[in-house]
Formats: sequence, C-alpha cells, structure tokens
Amino acid sequence: MEIKLEIGALDGHKTEMLVVGIFEGQGSLSQSATALSSVVSGKISQILTDRDFTGIANSLLLLYTDCTEKAKRILLVGLGKESKFGLESIRNASGVAAKRAHELGVKQISIQLFEEGHGSISVEDTAQAIVEGVGLSLYQFTELKSDYDDSKRIETVTILLNQKRNLQPAEAGIKAGKAIVDGTSLTRDLVNWPGNFATPTFLAEQAIKISEKAGLTCQILDEKTMRKLGMGGLLGVSSGSEQSPKFIILELNANKPKLDTIVLVGKGVTFDSGGISLKPSDDMGRMRSDMAGGAAVLGAITAAAELELPLHLVALVPATENMPDGRALKPGDVLRVMNGKTVEIVNTDSEGRLVLADALCYASRYAPKIVVDIATLTGSRTVALGSAAAGLFSNDESLVRRFVEAGIKTHERVWQLPLWDDYAEELKSFAADMKHQGGKGGGACIAAAFLNKFVSYPWVHLDIAGLASTETEKPYTPRWATGLGTRLLIQFIRDWVSK
Repeated sequence: MEIKLEIGALDGHKTEMLVVGIFEGQGSLSQSATALSSVVSGKISQILTDRDFTGIANSLLLLYTDCTEKAKRILLVGLGKESKFGLESIRNASGVAAKRAHELGVKQISIQLFEEGHGSISVEDTAQAIVEGVGLSLYQFTELKSDYDDSKRIETVTILLNQKRNLQPAEAGIKAGKAIVDGTSLTRDLVNWPGNFATPTFLAEQAIKISEKAGLTCQILDEKTMRKLGMGGLLGVSSGSEQSPKFIILELNANKPKLDTIVLVGKGVTFDSGGISLKPSDDMGRMRSDMAGGAAVLGAITAAAELELPLHLVALVPATENMPDGRALKPGDVLRVMNGKTVEIVNTDSEGRLVLADALCYASRYAPKIVVDIATLTGSRTVALGSAAAGLFSNDESLVRRFVEAGIKTHERVWQLPLWDDYAEELKSFAADMKHQGGKGGGACIAAAFLNKFVSYPWVHLDIAGLASTETEKPYTPRWATGLGTRLLIQFIRDWVSK
C-alpha cells in the first residue's frame, strides 16, 4: 500500500473515496471542507443541520457524488466529542474508514479528518496516527487460508493537507507510522501462527530472516550452549518437549559501543500446556499466544531498525514449549538458573518466570542502561486490570513515568503495581534459595518479585497476560493477535532517543 501526501482544496480532489471527519455535535463543515458540500449539492450541510449524522465516534455515512472528475464517494466519519479528541480518536476513525473502503473494494482513498495541527496534536503525530489506523485496521493473517481473495486490497492512501509548510512533518509522521505498522504486523503474524508451525526453531528462523532484512546482528544459542551457560530455568521448562529450545539474540547497532544500550526481553513460550500441572482443556488453544512477549520485542527491534534509531538495542527471546512427558519438570523439583541460584518448582504452569530468569541474567552482560521484559505472565494481571492496561513493575520510578507517557500516547496503557518486599517473602523455600511461586493472592506481584531477584540494573517488567489476543474486533485491532506491547516499546525507545 502506497501512502502519499497532497495539498489542495477538497472540492477539487479526484479520488475513489474522500474521508472527512466530523466532530460530535458539529453543525457545519470545517473551513477547508465547506466547499465540499457543493460537490453533493449541499447535502452534507443539510445532513449536519438536520442532525442525520451527529459525529458519534467511529460512526460512518457514505455519500455518492456522481462526479467522475472529483471524489466519487464521500465518507463522513465521526470523531466523537472534540473535548475528548486525541491520537486514539484519529487511529480509530482512520481504521473504521479504511475497513469500510476495503469492504467496498475501493482501491484509492484520500483522508482529511480535520484541520491539521488541531489543538495540541502536531501534524507529525496526526499523520503517524492515520497511517497506524489505516495500516493496522487492514491487517489480516492469510498464510493458512487457501481461498483468500486479495482483489479488494487498498492500493493508495493519500493524506490531504491545507498548507505546504506541513509537508515535512507529515512525511516524518508517515515514515514512523509505516515502521510501526510493519513492526506490529510482524508481531501479530508471529502470534497468529499455530503452535505446530511456530515452534522455537520457527521463531529462530524468523529472527534470522528479520536480521538479514533489517541489517541486524543475529545469534541463536542452542541447547548445548545453554547448558554451558547454566540456563537451568529455560532447559527445565523445555525438558518435556520434543522441540529443542532456542535462545534468540538480535542486536541493532552492535558495532557502536558508545550508544546507549537498552535490552528488551520477551517470553517466547510457543505453546504452554501447563506441563505436568496441566491446564484445563477449555481455551488451551489460546496458549499458542504465550510467546507474544517475544513476538513484541522482535516487532519492536524491526521497527527501530527501519527508523534507524541511534541506539544499541538488544532483543532477547528465550523460546521453548512447555509440555508434559516422562522427562518433564515436576512440582517439587529444584533447578539452578544462570546466576547460580536454586529454585524450587511449585507449579509447572508458572514456567514463564523461569525462562525469563535466565534471560534477565544474560542481559547483564551488555551493561545496559535499562532492561525491559514483556510477557504473558500471570492470570492475576487479568483479574486485577482486565483489558484496560498492562501491569507494570519497576525498580526505577523515572522509568515508570516514561512508560506511562508512552502508554498514553499509544493507547497501550500501563498501570504500576507494587514491587514490595512483602511479596518476596512468599518465595521462601526450605529446600532451595527460593520458590518460584507463592500463595493464591497477588500472583502478578509475586511473579514480579521473583524476577526482581535476577536483575542488577534499572528494570521494567510488563505483564501482558490476557492482552495478546482477543475475540472482539476493534477499529484497528482484528480478532485474535493484537500485537499489544510493540507500539508501546517503540514509543518508549523513540522517546528515550529524543530525550
């Protein structure tokens, strides 16, 4: 899909579909769109005056102009109340408009949602949000469909501007939007692949392809190397699977030691049966998404490379299955992880923190400024926060503020949960240095307290359990893989570079 910029009056613009935004309760067209009503014999003004279209968020009204030299169709899209308008409003409006165009088989659409530079929203951010909304709303996973019809694909999206001086910031926004759509789409693809395809080896192969395409350094550690390094957590989880574990390492700007180093760690459990502590059969198929944290960091480093960010960025993905067989990890077993600490296993379905423990230990060798791990870790996060926010834990309050800001901007919001010593008390073991699970209450906090025992640097832990997939379609999020976490990480990284 090609994305273009154009300056000019709306009433003279030729396109298959012109998308125009209307605020809720707006009784007339914006200044730049006023002349547009003449294209449809004053119908738009009449529609707004009669309140036949009120601009409720994400509502649509399609008009045909019967004019071959101008816009063939005009699609009014509701922006909601102007007082609540923000970047998420732009993404949503662009998303629902693009999906409507796709349904109609329209090949070319042009968009002017509102006067550029509206309020505190910059032209660059506006263009980026439009690209995100359009690109992510049109995402489809078709790799395993034999009858997919690609004939309705939108080929060109033109963003319309009023002023020439806005071309440069709009171009910057488009570039960022494209990279973010590419990274998030990659994340969705990886999560959408079923577990019989998306094995640890498959993830490693994808990482190699990503590195070759994006110019990244790639290293894949095998089981033999993991044993030498003492990665007992990852090896313990993988012991019940026929699939060999892989430890994936991607680096951006590995040859530039003077740049700040940020390490992203993503849980890569490609299928989680629960192991010996077997999960209930209901919805177990959703556990192919248990590698969504790993997918998110691969998507984020892909976007960072596309944006050529001046940062030494490292992505670590400990990849394995968690399966039950005669060699599988058992409740009561004791493992020794990479830092030499011993861990008593309470429940083999709490496997994610074990593979992350080794990865967090490995991250220290990069002497990072910060480390961020992201994982579908605990059902407790879902109970505590539902679908509105990811759980955030950190040993650095300045990083909390940065992630809160990035979450607001991307609408991948986070909410800080406590990392108090009280939760670490739950991990005391008579047989080992620690248990890896505590009591029934505060599960997300206890899991974070466990991970905290393996960090020696500024650190953020993001628990995205329950957020990696959905059965409810939204304006720019389809059913199943959401790609959540990718845009949040990219925004945080971009903010780090700019500040």
